[in-house]
Amino acid sequence: MTESFVPAILSFSRSLARVGAGLVLAASSALAFAQGPTSDIVKQGEYLARAGDCIACHTQPTGKLFAGGRPMPTPFGTLYSPNITPDTETGIGTWTADEFYRMMHSGRSRDGSLLYPAMPYGAYTKVTRADSDAIFAYLRSVPPVRQPNRPHELRFPYNNRELLLGWRTLYFREGEYQPEPTRSVEWNRGAYLVQGLGHCSMCHTAINALGGSSESKAFEGGLIPMQDWYAPSLTSNKEAGLGDWSIADIADLLQKGTSKRGAVYGPMAEVVYDSLQYLSDDDVKAMAVYLKSLPQHGGESPNGKSAVSGEERNLLSQLGSKIYDAQCATCHGKHGEGKLPDFPPLANNQSIQMTSAVNPIRMVLNGGYAPGTAKNPSPYGMPPFAQSLSDEEVAAVVTFIRTAWGNHGTPVAAKDANALRSAPLY
Repeated sequence: MTESFVPAILSFSRSLARVGAGLVLAASSALAFAQGPTSDIVKQGEYLARAGDCIACHTQPTGKLFAGGRPMPTPFGTLYSPNITPDTETGIGTWTADEFYRMMHSGRSRDGSLLYPAMPYGAYTKVTRADSDAIFAYLRSVPPVRQPNRPHELRFPYNNRELLLGWRTLYFREGEYQPEPTRSVEWNRGAYLVQGLGHCSMCHTAINALGGSSESKAFEGGLIPMQDWYAPSLTSNKEAGLGDWSIADIADLLQKGTSKRGAVYGPMAEVVYDSLQYLSDDDVKAMAVYLKSLPQHGGESPNGKSAVSGEERNLLSQLGSKIYDAQCATCHGKHGEGKLPDFPPLANNQSIQMTSAVNPIRMVLNGGYAPGTAKNPSPYGMPPFAQSLSDEEVAAVVTFIRTAWGNHGTPVAAKDANALRSAPLY
Protein backbone atom coordinates (compact mmCIF):
# COMPACT_ATOMS: atom_id res chain seq x y z
CA MET A 1 0.00 0.00 0.00
CA THR A 2 2.39 2.63 -1.16
CA GLU A 3 -0.08 5.38 -1.83
CA SER A 4 -3.19 7.06 -0.54
CA PHE A 5 -5.99 4.98 0.92
CA VAL A 6 -9.04 6.59 2.52
CA PRO A 7 -12.51 6.33 0.93
CA ALA A 8 -13.82 8.89 3.43
CA ILE A 9 -17.28 9.92 2.26
CA LEU A 10 -16.99 7.66 -0.77
CA SER A 11 -20.39 7.80 -2.41
CA PHE A 12 -22.67 10.67 -2.64
CA SER A 13 -23.04 8.28 -5.50
CA ARG A 14 -22.55 7.91 -8.93
CA SER A 15 -25.96 9.35 -8.86
CA LEU A 16 -25.38 11.91 -6.15
CA ALA A 17 -23.74 13.59 -8.91
CA ARG A 18 -26.75 15.29 -10.38
CA VAL A 19 -26.41 18.41 -8.33
CA GLY A 20 -28.50 21.30 -9.56
CA ALA A 21 -27.11 24.75 -8.97
CA GLY A 22 -29.25 27.77 -8.24
CA LEU A 23 -28.83 30.94 -6.25
CA VAL A 24 -31.14 31.72 -3.37
CA LEU A 25 -32.01 35.34 -2.84
CA ALA A 26 -33.92 36.98 -0.03
CA ALA A 27 -36.95 39.00 -1.11
CA SER A 28 -38.47 40.81 1.89
CA SER A 29 -39.38 37.97 4.28
CA ALA A 30 -39.53 35.27 1.58
CA LEU A 31 -36.79 33.32 -0.17
CA ALA A 32 -36.70 32.99 -3.93
CA PHE A 33 -34.35 31.30 -6.38
CA ALA A 34 -32.50 33.25 -9.01
CA GLN A 35 -31.54 31.62 -12.29
CA GLY A 36 -27.88 31.28 -11.40
CA PRO A 37 -24.41 32.57 -12.15
CA THR A 38 -25.21 34.14 -15.55
CA SER A 39 -28.15 35.69 -17.39
CA ASP A 40 -27.41 33.59 -20.47
CA ILE A 41 -29.92 30.76 -20.18
CA VAL A 42 -27.89 28.34 -22.32
CA LYS A 43 -24.72 28.91 -20.29
CA GLN A 44 -26.76 28.62 -17.11
CA GLY A 45 -28.22 25.36 -18.38
CA GLU A 46 -24.75 24.06 -19.21
CA TYR A 47 -23.64 24.89 -15.68
CA LEU A 48 -26.67 23.09 -14.24
CA ALA A 49 -26.23 20.07 -16.52
CA ARG A 50 -22.55 19.86 -15.61
CA ALA A 51 -23.35 20.33 -11.94
CA GLY A 52 -26.12 17.74 -12.25
CA ASP A 53 -23.72 15.25 -13.87
CA CYS A 54 -26.17 14.43 -16.66
CA ILE A 55 -23.16 12.96 -18.49
CA ALA A 56 -22.90 10.14 -15.96
CA CYS A 57 -26.09 8.42 -17.11
CA HIS A 58 -26.74 9.82 -20.56
CA THR A 59 -23.28 9.43 -22.10
CA GLN A 60 -21.48 6.14 -22.56
CA PRO A 61 -17.75 6.23 -21.74
CA THR A 62 -16.80 6.11 -25.44
CA GLY A 63 -20.07 7.48 -26.77
CA LYS A 64 -21.28 10.84 -27.99
CA LEU A 65 -22.45 13.51 -25.57
CA PHE A 66 -25.94 12.82 -24.18
CA ALA A 67 -26.71 10.17 -26.82
CA GLY A 68 -27.80 7.72 -24.12
CA GLY A 69 -27.61 3.95 -24.25
CA ARG A 70 -25.62 3.57 -21.04
CA PRO A 71 -26.65 0.35 -19.25
CA MET A 72 -27.83 0.77 -15.68
CA PRO A 73 -27.98 -2.62 -13.93
CA THR A 74 -30.62 -2.92 -11.20
CA PRO A 75 -31.91 -5.83 -9.10
CA PHE A 76 -34.89 -5.92 -11.47
CA GLY A 77 -33.03 -6.01 -14.77
CA THR A 78 -31.09 -3.54 -16.91
CA LEU A 79 -32.28 -0.08 -17.84
CA TYR A 80 -30.75 1.94 -20.68
CA SER A 81 -30.57 5.71 -20.54
CA PRO A 82 -32.33 7.62 -23.32
CA ASN A 83 -30.94 9.92 -25.98
CA ILE A 84 -31.43 13.52 -24.78
CA THR A 85 -29.74 15.29 -27.69
CA PRO A 86 -31.96 17.52 -29.87
CA ASP A 87 -32.23 14.94 -32.64
CA THR A 88 -35.78 15.14 -33.94
CA GLU A 89 -36.23 11.39 -34.49
CA THR A 90 -34.38 9.68 -31.64
CA GLY A 91 -33.79 12.48 -29.12
CA ILE A 92 -35.78 15.34 -27.61
CA GLY A 93 -35.67 17.62 -30.64
CA THR A 94 -39.46 17.93 -30.84
CA TRP A 95 -40.04 18.30 -27.11
CA THR A 96 -41.25 21.56 -25.58
CA ALA A 97 -40.04 23.21 -22.38
CA ASP A 98 -43.40 22.40 -20.81
CA GLU A 99 -42.99 18.70 -21.61
CA PHE A 100 -39.45 18.67 -20.29
CA TYR A 101 -40.52 20.29 -17.04
CA ARG A 102 -43.40 17.82 -16.65
CA MET A 103 -40.91 14.98 -17.03
CA MET A 104 -38.59 16.48 -14.42
CA HIS A 105 -41.38 17.47 -12.06
CA SER A 106 -43.83 14.58 -12.29
CA GLY A 107 -41.80 11.64 -13.60
CA ARG A 108 -43.91 11.24 -16.73
CA SER A 109 -42.51 11.16 -20.24
CA ARG A 110 -43.79 13.18 -23.15
CA ASP A 111 -46.44 10.59 -23.98
CA GLY A 112 -47.58 10.39 -20.36
CA SER A 113 -45.89 7.07 -19.60
CA LEU A 114 -44.46 6.60 -16.12
CA LEU A 115 -40.68 6.74 -15.79
CA TYR A 116 -38.74 4.17 -13.82
CA PRO A 117 -37.26 5.74 -10.68
CA ALA A 118 -33.70 5.16 -11.89
CA MET A 119 -34.51 8.58 -13.26
CA PRO A 120 -34.52 10.33 -9.87
CA TYR A 121 -37.63 12.41 -10.36
CA GLY A 122 -38.35 12.05 -6.65
CA ALA A 123 -35.55 14.58 -6.22
CA TYR A 124 -35.85 16.39 -9.56
CA THR A 125 -39.40 17.38 -8.70
CA LYS A 126 -37.86 19.92 -6.32
CA VAL A 127 -36.07 21.76 -9.15
CA THR A 128 -37.50 25.15 -10.08
CA ARG A 129 -39.14 25.81 -13.43
CA ALA A 130 -36.45 28.39 -14.24
CA ASP A 131 -33.67 25.85 -13.74
CA SER A 132 -35.56 23.19 -15.71
CA ASP A 133 -35.98 25.61 -18.61
CA ALA A 134 -32.28 26.46 -18.51
CA ILE A 135 -31.25 22.80 -18.67
CA PHE A 136 -33.67 22.25 -21.55
CA ALA A 137 -32.27 25.25 -23.43
CA TYR A 138 -28.77 23.89 -23.05
CA LEU A 139 -29.72 20.38 -24.20
CA ARG A 140 -31.37 21.93 -27.25
CA SER A 141 -28.03 23.59 -28.07
CA VAL A 142 -25.80 20.49 -28.10
CA PRO A 143 -25.09 18.61 -31.35
CA PRO A 144 -27.95 16.23 -32.25
CA VAL A 145 -27.07 12.54 -32.41
CA ARG A 146 -29.23 10.06 -34.30
CA GLN A 147 -29.12 7.04 -32.01
CA PRO A 148 -32.31 5.07 -31.30
CA ASN A 149 -33.06 4.35 -27.67
CA ARG A 150 -32.41 0.80 -26.54
CA PRO A 151 -35.39 -0.97 -24.91
CA HIS A 152 -35.07 -1.81 -21.23
CA GLU A 153 -34.44 -5.43 -20.28
CA LEU A 154 -36.52 -5.93 -17.14
CA ARG A 155 -37.86 -9.18 -15.76
CA PHE A 156 -41.56 -9.84 -15.33
CA PRO A 157 -43.45 -8.27 -13.61
CA TYR A 158 -41.13 -5.25 -13.40
CA ASN A 159 -41.52 -4.61 -17.12
CA ASN A 160 -45.14 -3.59 -16.44
CA ARG A 161 -44.98 0.18 -15.99
CA GLU A 162 -48.46 0.29 -14.46
CA LEU A 163 -46.98 -1.25 -11.31
CA LEU A 164 -45.14 2.03 -10.85
CA LEU A 165 -48.41 3.58 -9.71
CA GLY A 166 -48.07 1.67 -6.45
CA TRP A 167 -44.40 2.60 -6.12
CA ARG A 168 -45.21 6.27 -6.65
CA THR A 169 -47.95 6.14 -4.01
CA LEU A 170 -45.44 4.83 -1.49
CA TYR A 171 -42.34 6.83 -2.34
CA PHE A 172 -43.01 9.83 -4.59
CA ARG A 173 -43.98 13.29 -3.30
CA GLU A 174 -44.36 15.85 -6.08
CA GLY A 175 -43.48 19.50 -5.52
CA GLU A 176 -40.76 22.13 -5.94
CA TYR A 177 -38.39 22.87 -3.08
CA GLN A 178 -39.88 25.24 -0.54
CA PRO A 179 -37.30 27.35 1.31
CA GLU A 180 -37.22 27.08 5.09
CA PRO A 181 -37.80 30.64 6.36
CA THR A 182 -36.09 30.01 9.70
CA ARG A 183 -32.82 29.07 7.96
CA SER A 184 -30.22 31.24 6.27
CA VAL A 185 -30.10 32.00 2.57
CA GLU A 186 -26.92 29.91 2.31
CA TRP A 187 -28.47 26.91 4.09
CA ASN A 188 -31.51 27.00 1.82
CA ARG A 189 -29.33 27.16 -1.26
CA GLY A 190 -27.41 24.11 -0.04
CA ALA A 191 -30.61 22.25 0.77
CA TYR A 192 -31.93 22.97 -2.72
CA LEU A 193 -28.76 21.66 -4.34
CA VAL A 194 -28.53 18.51 -2.23
CA GLN A 195 -32.23 17.62 -2.22
CA GLY A 196 -32.94 18.59 -5.84
CA LEU A 197 -30.79 17.65 -8.80
CA GLY A 198 -28.18 16.36 -6.37
CA HIS A 199 -30.50 13.59 -5.10
CA CYS A 200 -27.74 12.65 -2.64
CA SER A 201 -30.14 10.57 -0.58
CA MET A 202 -30.57 8.07 -3.42
CA CYS A 203 -27.21 6.54 -2.58
CA HIS A 204 -26.88 7.50 1.05
CA THR A 205 -30.23 5.96 2.00
CA ALA A 206 -30.78 2.21 2.09
CA ILE A 207 -32.95 0.85 -0.74
CA ASN A 208 -35.58 -1.76 0.12
CA ALA A 209 -36.81 -4.74 -1.87
CA LEU A 210 -39.24 -2.52 -3.80
CA GLY A 211 -36.50 -0.16 -4.89
CA GLY A 212 -37.71 2.59 -2.59
CA SER A 213 -36.41 4.27 0.53
CA SER A 214 -37.92 5.72 3.66
CA GLU A 215 -37.73 9.47 4.24
CA SER A 216 -37.21 8.77 7.92
CA LYS A 217 -33.99 6.92 7.02
CA ALA A 218 -32.67 9.59 4.66
CA PHE A 219 -28.88 9.93 4.56
CA GLU A 220 -28.39 7.04 7.02
CA GLY A 221 -26.28 5.10 4.52
CA GLY A 222 -26.54 1.80 2.68
CA LEU A 223 -25.02 -0.48 0.06
CA ILE A 224 -25.33 0.80 -3.50
CA PRO A 225 -27.21 -1.92 -5.41
CA MET A 226 -25.27 -3.70 -8.16
CA GLN A 227 -22.11 -1.67 -7.52
CA ASP A 228 -20.78 -3.28 -4.33
CA TRP A 229 -19.78 -0.01 -2.69
CA TYR A 230 -21.09 1.27 0.60
CA ALA A 231 -22.47 4.81 0.77
CA PRO A 232 -21.89 5.74 4.41
CA SER A 233 -24.30 7.48 6.71
CA LEU A 234 -24.07 11.26 6.56
CA THR A 235 -26.02 11.58 9.80
CA SER A 236 -23.71 9.59 12.05
CA ASN A 237 -20.25 10.58 13.24
CA LYS A 238 -19.61 6.85 13.60
CA GLU A 239 -19.56 6.74 9.79
CA ALA A 240 -19.29 9.77 7.51
CA GLY A 241 -21.37 12.16 9.58
CA LEU A 242 -20.12 15.68 9.08
CA GLY A 243 -21.00 17.17 12.43
CA ASP A 244 -17.37 17.41 13.50
CA TRP A 245 -15.97 18.30 10.07
CA SER A 246 -15.08 21.88 9.18
CA ILE A 247 -16.96 23.54 6.33
CA ALA A 248 -13.64 23.87 4.49
CA ASP A 249 -12.92 20.14 4.74
CA ILE A 250 -16.39 19.21 3.46
CA ALA A 251 -16.11 21.67 0.58
CA ASP A 252 -12.62 20.41 -0.31
CA LEU A 253 -13.82 16.82 -0.42
CA LEU A 254 -16.72 17.72 -2.70
CA GLN A 255 -14.82 20.01 -5.05
CA LYS A 256 -11.22 18.74 -4.96
CA GLY A 257 -11.91 15.08 -4.23
CA THR A 258 -9.59 15.16 -1.25
CA SER A 259 -9.29 16.98 2.07
CA LYS A 260 -7.50 16.70 5.39
CA ARG A 261 -10.11 14.13 6.40
CA GLY A 262 -9.73 11.78 3.44
CA ALA A 263 -10.40 11.32 -0.26
CA VAL A 264 -13.11 9.98 -2.55
CA TYR A 265 -12.90 6.80 -4.59
CA GLY A 266 -15.27 4.54 -6.48
CA PRO A 267 -18.58 6.05 -7.66
CA MET A 268 -17.98 9.26 -5.72
CA ALA A 269 -14.74 9.87 -7.59
CA GLU A 270 -16.69 9.98 -10.86
CA VAL A 271 -19.18 12.38 -9.29
CA VAL A 272 -16.42 14.79 -8.30
CA TYR A 273 -14.58 14.43 -11.60
CA ASP A 274 -17.57 14.95 -13.91
CA SER A 275 -19.66 17.22 -11.73
CA LEU A 276 -18.81 18.71 -8.38
CA GLN A 277 -15.43 20.17 -9.31
CA TYR A 278 -17.24 22.49 -11.71
CA LEU A 279 -19.53 24.03 -9.11
CA SER A 280 -18.82 27.54 -7.92
CA ASP A 281 -17.11 27.97 -4.56
CA ASP A 282 -20.31 29.52 -3.18
CA ASP A 283 -22.45 26.60 -4.27
CA VAL A 284 -20.05 24.03 -2.84
CA LYS A 285 -19.87 25.91 0.44
CA ALA A 286 -23.67 26.09 0.59
CA MET A 287 -23.87 22.32 0.14
CA ALA A 288 -21.29 21.89 2.90
CA VAL A 289 -23.29 24.11 5.24
CA TYR A 290 -26.45 22.10 4.64
CA LEU A 291 -24.76 18.70 4.91
CA LYS A 292 -23.03 19.65 8.14
CA SER A 293 -26.41 20.58 9.60
CA LEU A 294 -27.99 17.16 9.03
CA PRO A 295 -29.29 15.91 12.37
CA GLN A 296 -27.23 13.19 14.00
CA HIS A 297 -29.30 10.03 14.24
CA GLY A 298 -28.89 6.41 13.27
CA GLY A 299 -25.68 4.47 13.28
CA GLU A 300 -24.62 5.79 16.68
CA SER A 301 -24.80 2.43 18.38
CA PRO A 302 -21.56 0.51 18.87
CA ASN A 303 -20.34 -1.55 15.95
CA GLY A 304 -22.02 -4.93 15.65
CA LYS A 305 -20.39 -8.18 16.60
CA SER A 306 -18.13 -9.87 14.10
CA ALA A 307 -18.42 -13.50 13.05
CA VAL A 308 -14.67 -13.76 13.55
CA SER A 309 -13.69 -15.54 16.75
CA GLY A 310 -11.33 -13.99 19.27
CA GLU A 311 -8.53 -16.38 18.44
CA GLU A 312 -8.95 -15.83 14.71
CA ARG A 313 -9.00 -12.09 15.27
CA ASN A 314 -5.66 -12.23 17.06
CA LEU A 315 -4.12 -14.29 14.27
CA LEU A 316 -5.48 -11.93 11.62
CA SER A 317 -4.20 -8.89 13.48
CA GLN A 318 -0.73 -10.37 13.83
CA LEU A 319 -0.55 -11.24 10.13
CA GLY A 320 -2.11 -7.90 9.22
CA SER A 321 0.49 -6.02 11.26
CA LYS A 322 3.30 -7.67 9.30
CA ILE A 323 1.63 -6.90 5.96
CA TYR A 324 0.98 -3.32 7.01
CA ASP A 325 4.60 -2.75 8.03
CA ALA A 326 5.82 -4.17 4.72
CA GLN A 327 3.31 -2.59 2.34
CA CYS A 328 1.53 0.35 3.94
CA ALA A 329 3.62 2.07 6.60
CA THR A 330 5.84 3.91 4.12
CA CYS A 331 2.90 6.09 3.07
CA HIS A 332 0.44 5.86 5.94
CA GLY A 333 2.93 5.92 8.79
CA LYS A 334 4.11 3.36 11.31
CA HIS A 335 1.17 4.19 13.57
CA GLY A 336 -1.37 5.06 10.88
CA GLU A 337 -0.75 8.78 11.27
CA GLY A 338 -0.57 9.39 7.52
CA LYS A 339 1.42 12.03 5.66
CA LEU A 340 -0.88 14.87 4.71
CA PRO A 341 -1.87 16.11 2.23
CA ASP A 342 -1.06 13.14 0.01
CA PHE A 343 -1.41 10.14 2.32
CA PRO A 344 -4.40 10.33 4.68
CA PRO A 345 -4.21 8.91 8.21
CA LEU A 346 -5.78 5.55 8.97
CA ALA A 347 -5.77 5.97 12.73
CA ASN A 348 -9.03 7.44 14.05
CA ASN A 349 -10.40 7.44 10.50
CA GLN A 350 -14.18 7.11 10.39
CA SER A 351 -14.25 5.51 6.94
CA ILE A 352 -12.04 2.66 8.17
CA GLN A 353 -14.20 1.88 11.20
CA MET A 354 -17.70 1.84 9.71
CA THR A 355 -20.00 -1.11 10.37
CA SER A 356 -19.60 -2.16 6.74
CA ALA A 357 -16.04 -3.12 5.75
CA VAL A 358 -16.86 -3.18 2.03
CA ASN A 359 -15.02 0.01 1.13
CA PRO A 360 -11.65 -0.70 2.82
CA ILE A 361 -11.69 -4.26 1.46
CA ARG A 362 -12.31 -2.94 -2.05
CA MET A 363 -9.54 -0.39 -1.73
CA VAL A 364 -7.04 -3.07 -0.74
CA LEU A 365 -8.19 -5.36 -3.54
CA ASN A 366 -8.63 -2.84 -6.34
CA GLY A 367 -6.74 0.27 -5.28
CA GLY A 368 -7.81 3.52 -6.87
CA TYR A 369 -7.12 7.17 -7.41
CA ALA A 370 -8.89 10.21 -6.15
CA PRO A 371 -10.17 12.15 -9.18
CA GLY A 372 -7.89 14.60 -10.94
CA THR A 373 -9.54 17.99 -10.49
CA ALA A 374 -8.73 21.62 -11.20
CA LYS A 375 -7.79 22.12 -7.55
CA ASN A 376 -5.99 18.76 -7.26
CA PRO A 377 -4.71 17.98 -10.76
CA SER A 378 -2.14 15.34 -9.77
CA PRO A 379 -3.72 13.12 -7.13
CA TYR A 380 -1.90 10.31 -5.41
CA GLY A 381 -3.45 6.87 -5.63
CA MET A 382 -3.26 3.42 -4.16
CA PRO A 383 -2.15 0.33 -6.11
CA PRO A 384 -4.27 -2.83 -6.18
CA PHE A 385 -3.28 -5.84 -4.09
CA ALA A 386 -5.78 -8.38 -5.43
CA GLN A 387 -3.05 -10.23 -7.32
CA SER A 388 -0.41 -10.22 -4.60
CA LEU A 389 -2.48 -10.86 -1.44
CA SER A 390 -4.62 -13.90 -0.68
CA ASP A 391 -8.13 -13.59 0.74
CA GLU A 392 -6.74 -14.31 4.20
CA GLU A 393 -4.04 -11.65 3.79
CA VAL A 394 -6.54 -9.05 2.60
CA ALA A 395 -8.77 -9.85 5.57
CA ALA A 396 -5.75 -9.66 7.87
CA VAL A 397 -4.56 -6.22 6.83
CA VAL A 398 -8.10 -4.79 6.77
CA THR A 399 -8.74 -6.28 10.22
CA PHE A 400 -5.50 -4.72 11.46
CA ILE A 401 -6.24 -1.19 10.26
CA ARG A 402 -9.83 -1.42 11.54
CA THR A 403 -8.72 -2.40 15.04
CA ALA A 404 -5.25 -0.85 15.55
CA TRP A 405 -4.30 2.53 17.05
CA GLY A 406 -7.59 2.87 18.94
CA ASN A 407 -9.81 2.20 15.90
CA HIS A 408 -13.06 0.48 16.87
CA GLY A 409 -13.97 -1.43 13.71
CA THR A 410 -14.79 -5.12 13.74
CA PRO A 411 -12.59 -7.82 12.16
CA VAL A 412 -13.36 -9.19 8.70
CA ALA A 413 -13.06 -12.75 7.44
CA ALA A 414 -11.39 -14.17 4.35
CA LYS A 415 -14.80 -14.94 2.87
CA ASP A 416 -15.63 -11.21 2.99
CA ALA A 417 -12.60 -10.46 0.84
CA ASN A 418 -13.37 -13.32 -1.52
CA ALA A 419 -16.93 -12.12 -2.04
CA LEU A 420 -15.66 -8.77 -3.39
CA ARG A 421 -12.97 -10.08 -5.73
CA SER A 422 -15.47 -10.34 -8.58
CA ALA A 423 -17.15 -6.98 -7.88
CA PRO A 424 -17.23 -4.54 -10.81
CA LEU A 425 -14.27 -2.17 -10.78
CA TYR A 426 -16.51 0.91 -11.17
